[in-house]
Amino acid sequence: MVEYTIVRSKRKTTTIYVRDGIVEVRAPLDIPKRAIDHFVATKEEWIKEKLNELRVQTEQRQAFVLTYGVDILYRGSEYPVTVKDGDRIGFDGSVFYMPPNLVEEEIRDACERIYRMLAKRDLTIRTIELAKGMSVSPSDIKINGAKTRWGSCSARKSINYSWRLIMAEDYVIDYVIVHELAHLIELDHSARFWTVVEGILPDYRERKAKLVALQNRLDAENW
Repeated sequence: MVEYTIVRSKRKTTTIYVRDGIVEVRAPLDIPKRAIDHFVATKEEWIKEKLNELRVQTEQRQAFVLTYGVDILYRGSEYPVTVKDGDRIGFDGSVFYMPPNLVEEEIRDACERIYRMLAKRDLTIRTIELAKGMSVSPSDIKINGAKTRWGSCSARKSINYSWRLIMAEDYVIDYVIVHELAHLIELDHSARFWTVVEGILPDYRERKAKLVALQNRLDAENW
């Protein structure tokens, strides 16, 4: 039997969460312990798979060291992190360059700053291009540090992207942009919303699936 902890609250359903090697069951106040045991038993195979996935991710994260010479992603392609004399950081189309003698945390910080600059430039340009084709106009385009959401659209028609999105392939980036622009037409994720998305990107499901693989890599590299 899988070991787990129970968190009871005023809820109607029982849900299992697996995080950091811990299995947590969130259950209604009145459900008997034996019923929870049975529920967990029916999900045992899935739980073990999730625990194994998390273990592998942890091992990959520990093995990955962000240092000079390592390749990192930009718009689906890999480019090396290199040393350049001086105190400037940037991306010249071939390499991510930064000053010498930086420790890993400083290299990661420099990479993030470069990514944010690239994301602001590239995602803004592409959003404007796609918005024209969809006959919509966002009020603003912003870059944030979200780790679990690639993009979002506010009630004020402001579109936000995680800077991490700039690591994705261009056709995957287009899916996220079209997704957010579609919210300027349909606010929720109704059938009408997905009809709008599919009208622009008939293969949006395949593009969306690519985000899962990218997220797994970013998790493994601790971005």
